[in-house]
Amino acid sequence: MKLVYPAIFYPQEEQSGYTVEVPDLPGCVSCGSDIAEAIAIGADAASGWVLDEIEDNKPIPKASHIENIHPKDGGFVSLLVLDMDSYIQKYGTKSVRKNLTIPAWLNTLAEKNNLNISKVLQDALLQLYKKQAI
Repeated sequence: MKLVYPAIFYPQEEQSGYTVEVPDLPGCVSCGSDIAEAIAIGADAASGWVLDEIEDNKPIPKASHIENIHPKDGGFVSLLVLDMDSYIQKYGTKSVRKNLTIPAWLNTLAEKNNLNISKVLQDALLQLYKKQAI
């Protein structure tokens, strides 16, 4: 799912960079040292804001029309594109149910040792991921 929200960019007076506000997402404010970083960090902050709403089963706010956003003096409006599918895959904490088939003898062994098969699989996948990430 792709979402697009207007954001207000304000040049920072005392240092180079920009402050980014997303009016449709209350409290969603970030900053970057240049315009490219401000856009990237703004999209990341907005994606995190939306992910929290999704995981709390709250409705996602509709985006305002860009022409209805009016920045204060010195600010300008641009659009942030949020790739929520990628963001959720990378940062989401909601568990995903998977079906698993294992040999009966392995299931018996796990039950005898009071092993949680989901936990064992998570640990093994995480260990495999860490080996590949190095």
